[in-house]
Amino acid sequence: MKLTSFCQIILFVMLYNSSTFVTSQDSCSSKLLQLQLPIPFDTSSLLCSSVWPAHSFILRYAKASSDVWSFIFSFPLDPKAYAAIGFSKDGSMVGSSAIVGWMPSPGAGGMKYYYLGGKSEDEVIKDRSDLYIMNASFVPATDSLGYLIFQLKTTQPSTDLIFAIGPNGQFPDYPRYDLPKHIDQTSITIDYSKGGSTRSNSNLNLRRSHGVLNIMGWSILMIIGAIIARYFKERDPMWFYLHASIQAFGFLAGIFGVLCGLLLARNLKVTHHKNVGILIIILGFLQVLAIILRPGRESKIRKYWNWYHHNVGRILIIFAILNTFYGLHLGGEGSKWFLAYGVSIGILVIVVVFLEIRMRMIARRETKPSPQSLDMPY
Repeated sequence: MKLTSFCQIILFVMLYNSSTFVTSQDSCSSKLLQLQLPIPFDTSSLLCSSVWPAHSFILRYAKASSDVWSFIFSFPLDPKAYAAIGFSKDGSMVGSSAIVGWMPSPGAGGMKYYYLGGKSEDEVIKDRSDLYIMNASFVPATDSLGYLIFQLKTTQPSTDLIFAIGPNGQFPDYPRYDLPKHIDQTSITIDYSKGGSTRSNSNLNLRRSHGVLNIMGWSILMIIGAIIARYFKERDPMWFYLHASIQAFGFLAGIFGVLCGLLLARNLKVTHHKNVGILIIILGFLQVLAIILRPGRESKIRKYWNWYHHNVGRILIIFAILNTFYGLHLGGEGSKWFLAYGVSIGILVIVVVFLEIRMRMIARRETKPSPQSLDMPY
């Protein structure tokens, strides 16, 4: 089994009911919805392709005349993000012309043309295109489905198409209309003579697999394992086996998460995030080595081993939490992921504070001298 497939299977198991998987709101088997304003061209002969199933992107198209092509690009509005379709000369994003649509709130939609002259922000030029675009408009078919409607004046549009989705909650805002960097994109080659499904090469599932595995492994499970080791030693030896098992599962999940990240890093510039991730995995291996070389309880160096093992674990967890927040920022996942992760860490912190207070109160009670009985003179 390929590592990419394994990562996606893990993500499916962990997030089956989450919003990671977008329920299709349009399909090639369904009819176009009735709009308030008429579509400015004939739609009866439109062919249809499911161009990006992961995000329920649907493209309908037809040759209207010898030098005019008609398009309707539909996409879900549930993820509050822009959607873009680009026509490329050679299959790459740089040098392509894109049409972008968005709707941050009901009745507040918009669309713009962009020329993607390069990868930097100042090379993405608004209101410029190599395409001759006619009758273009963005129309919300429902509160959860949008249509980009347009025609191209050309004898043959490019068969190399690019699709992208923007970061959650970030849109090209008035007055500059700068286009935020997309969080996912795919490219396809389409056959305009027929409809049907097309194959895309999205990496969003792999990216989220990387995030979920690392969050569960290096953050959540490692913290829970550390809590058990510090606050439940009176339940010996159960605490040790539980601590070791949870840390082992966390370590394995983190390893697979890092491997997913290395696959992503081939096409992304995430140097700092990657370097911190490598540091975390080194600290993880040091912890494994510490377990292998653990001295006996009566050994003179046991107290130094304890100091080393405890503090390396704490450093690992701190770097893991910071790198997770940084990774969510790089991924442009939006406030929901930040909130979910922040709440999870917050709950664990509250548990730690409660158990720490409880442990210190018990320790103080046990060390407090018992009152001595006194002989009272008569």
